[in-house]
Amino acid sequence: MGHTIIKLKVEKELIEQAEKIYQNMGLDLSTAITLFLKQSVNDRSMPFKPSLNDLENIQARFEAEHGQTEKFNSVDELWTDLNED
Repeated sequence: MGHTIIKLKVEKELIEQAEKIYQNMGLDLSTAITLFLKQSVNDRSMPFKPSLNDLENIQARFEAEHGQTEKFNSVDELWTDLNED
């Protein structure tokens, strides 16, 4: 079976942390990702069950870290925005 190269955009610190974990398990990052993909195929789903709260928190953290949050000039503006939904 042939191999394909995958290019991913991932934070450097996250890669370094994951590599340390996998090295302690005797794996390189490529092997760990391959195992993740194989388990996904075997289970026909993700090999773990993220909750909607987890996904929302991840998205909110990403937006905050990348300056994609709304800014308000006052608490009243914030409350007005929150109550619009």
